[in-house]
Amino acid sequence: MSYVIGIDLGTGSVKALLVNKQGELCGEASRSYPLLQPQAGYSEQDPEQWVEQTIEALRALLEQSGVNPDEVEGISFSGQMHGLVLLDANGDVLRPAILWNDTRTTAQCRRIEAVLGDRLLDVTKNAALEGFTLPKLLWVQEHEPELLDRAAVFLLPKDYLRYRITGSLHMELSDAAGTLLLNVTGGSWSEEICDAFGLDRKLCPSLVGSLEQTGTVQGDFGRRCGLTETTRVFAGGADNACGAVGAGIVAPGAALCSIGTSGVLLSYEEENRDFGGKLHFFNHAQPDSYYAMGVTLAAGYSLDWLKKTVAPDESFESLLSAAGEVPAGAGGLLFTPYLVGERTPHADSAIRGSFIGLDGAHRREHLTRAVLEGITFSLNESVERLREAGVAVDTIVSIGGGAKSGLWLQMQADIFGAAVVSLENEQGPALGAAMLAAVGSGWFESLSDCAAIFVRRARTFSPDAERTATYRELFGLYRDVYESTKELNHRLHAFR
Repeated sequence: MSYVIGIDLGTGSVKALLVNKQGELCGEASRSYPLLQPQAGYSEQDPEQWVEQTIEALRALLEQSGVNPDEVEGISFSGQMHGLVLLDANGDVLRPAILWNDTRTTAQCRRIEAVLGDRLLDVTKNAALEGFTLPKLLWVQEHEPELLDRAAVFLLPKDYLRYRITGSLHMELSDAAGTLLLNVTGGSWSEEICDAFGLDRKLCPSLVGSLEQTGTVQGDFGRRCGLTETTRVFAGGADNACGAVGAGIVAPGAALCSIGTSGVLLSYEEENRDFGGKLHFFNHAQPDSYYAMGVTLAAGYSLDWLKKTVAPDESFESLLSAAGEVPAGAGGLLFTPYLVGERTPHADSAIRGSFIGLDGAHRREHLTRAVLEGITFSLNESVERLREAGVAVDTIVSIGGGAKSGLWLQMQADIFGAAVVSLENEQGPALGAAMLAAVGSGWFESLSDCAAIFVRRARTFSPDAERTATYRELFGLYRDVYESTKELNHRLHAFR
């Protein structure tokens, strides 16, 4: 029997999946690690924790499954994007990694915009946001210059983990697309951007594609986790790229809705499109392709907030069941899920959420339905941006918390005006990573062939014409809320 392992290096934990040639899940293990928040707005982690907890997860996976390590042909990775890991000439970490959700770099984002102007979007296809890697590098340049002087290279989280496994330094392309240092359509580092900010181009490691082998499991790492030196190691992909692969979004016409703490709406692209920075545009893990992506910062988080606030002792199932008794439109109540600011299409860290139209007749079930609808309206902003750019969005695969409720899946179909599909066995980015290892190991000719075996669709929800018409009207009102409340929220920001 032959197996591959997909490793998903997330923000709070690492997850390892063992999969066979039939795409069957044969084992799973995860381990968590702490988030470091030394002051407000800072979010960091110790990269050594990623390594140690991955070793623990792999050892548990092999022990629990009983699989012979010699039968594990390959491993690959999914990883949290944008995090800055600085290494010195000896390959040692110089400081804790600065993560994607760190918000200290607003001033550096404004500097990037001032220096590059329109060239930023021309080259990187993405706007300057605090989450990206270049602003973090500039923060270190300004606040810890002695560390940057000692730095020999920078890596992203999963690329650092892979370096520790193989001893080889590379950065994988779909992850590099989130640095603001990559010429996305050219697939190469931008010398222009490096030079504009006085960054030594040697800081940027050599680039590899997601399916490329970067080495094998080496020495001490293999001995500690139980894998052998015959296990091949492949480059992997950014978490959203791997999430798309794991949902079968590897061909034209495919789109994905992923609702977790945040929400993602992305579509597969094979040509260069200009979204004016309103959507992210990144290299895909599928060779020679891209994906366009919009983000709702507080998607599942908004529902979790509501439950903790109004129904802490009730299950999500009960809460959503009651909301199902309320007609579309929640009795004239709108909710905007801006609890922690918003990303798409409003890159606004000061905006906050609103209930609009609240009256004494509304009950908890109305609030719940309004929150579900508001989250989905926010994601529909990205659907509409795609359609305005000429992208056909007819079928959307839904994963995450939003795919666990039939009510919410039908609501997505009605609001998106598209067929919404759930999966039989959803494993997210870790499965996508395993699929990259499977194709890299030669099990399949392409990711499309692999998806035909590994990704199994379950139910399809078709839009209801009457509800879709209702939601189209409500969506127009929803879009007005941002501009109507923006100034008030920015004035209130001083009181937070």
